[in-house]
Amino acid sequence: MGAAGSRLEKALGDQFPEGERYFGLENFGNTCYCNSVLQALYFCVPFREQLLEYYSNIKNLADAEENLLTCLADLFLQKRMAIEMLDHLLDSYCILYRIDLGRITLYPAPANAIGISSQKKKTGVIAPKRFVQRLKKQNEIFRSYMHQDAHEFLNYLLNELVDILEKESHATKSDLEALSPSEKVANGPKNAHANGTKKEPLVTWVHKNFQGILTNETRCLRCETVTARDETFLDLSLDIEQNSSITSCLKNFSSTETLNAEDKFFCDKCCSLQEAQKRMKIKKAPHILVIHLKRFKYIEQLGRYKKLSYRVVFPLELKLSNTVEDADSEYSLFAVVVHVGSGPNHGHYVSLVKSHNHWLFFDDENVEIIDESAVQTFFGSAQEYSSNTDHGYILFYERLAAGSTS
Repeated sequence: MGAAGSRLEKALGDQFPEGERYFGLENFGNTCYCNSVLQALYFCVPFREQLLEYYSNIKNLADAEENLLTCLADLFLQKRMAIEMLDHLLDSYCILYRIDLGRITLYPAPANAIGISSQKKKTGVIAPKRFVQRLKKQNEIFRSYMHQDAHEFLNYLLNELVDILEKESHATKSDLEALSPSEKVANGPKNAHANGTKKEPLVTWVHKNFQGILTNETRCLRCETVTARDETFLDLSLDIEQNSSITSCLKNFSSTETLNAEDKFFCDKCCSLQEAQKRMKIKKAPHILVIHLKRFKYIEQLGRYKKLSYRVVFPLELKLSNTVEDADSEYSLFAVVVHVGSGPNHGHYVSLVKSHNHWLFFDDENVEIIDESAVQTFFGSAQEYSSNTDHGYILFYERLAAGSTS
């Protein structure tokens, strides 16, 4: 990426964000699905900062159990190291930075050594080897060299991070319960609950970023009783139509469905099956709204999945007033994972990322700056057969503070 990196630096010039670095990720044969999602997550600043804060609080890092969470934090730290660690290392040391192994080693610097802190490298390539190896070790789905699904990977990764954090929390709780009474007093009461009070489910920093709440409402058409059931989500999967928009897809997601004939609803008040109306709406919007466009659809006549190249407009600024009880939910687009290719079983993934008001195009090792207007070329194709096969697949929106503008 040497030439490409220097072109990027020249393109940004004096506008290169202070303290930021743009690194591509090496592709290990078919890991573009992983690279594209990792770039989007890295530039999800609240998630990045909380991940690195978590990692910095691990007391015995050398003894910490390796898992996807520590591997991801280590990878993000490598990118951050190129940003921040440069200014914090002792001049009497130089670094043997084995990026390919995910390891950092300090050695006494020879007299003629040029410290990494003097290089101030702004662009480059990192090989996420350790992370990919761990991913394949934990989930056999990702072991093959077949084309993988970026959304499936994102979904697995976020849920795996949650599971790891919850297990760590439970382990900490068990350790506290094993303390003697005097030790418990010294450590102070933690997670105390009054008798009969139901414990709230653990909310991790992953939940705080990505989790929202959906309400599934069913209204009996005989007695008008409304039954509501809440469920959490980390991303929204939306059905798409030709020449539509995210706003219209969200409206369809929350549209009313009539349950009748064989689909009648059992009403507890009527104690019988009744016709009913059902709708799903967003009760609580997440801080980071991840929208998955369902571009791969099973076609019964063909007996296989087909990619829907439909043109779906996704705005840079999104309002959720039509679907959320809180009418002030406004979001700003900061990343797009793009599927390149005409079918579901082959192709390539790239990502678009907004960083410090600049839009960047990440294609594995290559990084380049693009105009904001170029984002619309990834909406999809207005015709079924088109030479353009680069289509937005996963959208990342960050909730704006009330009264703020991006």
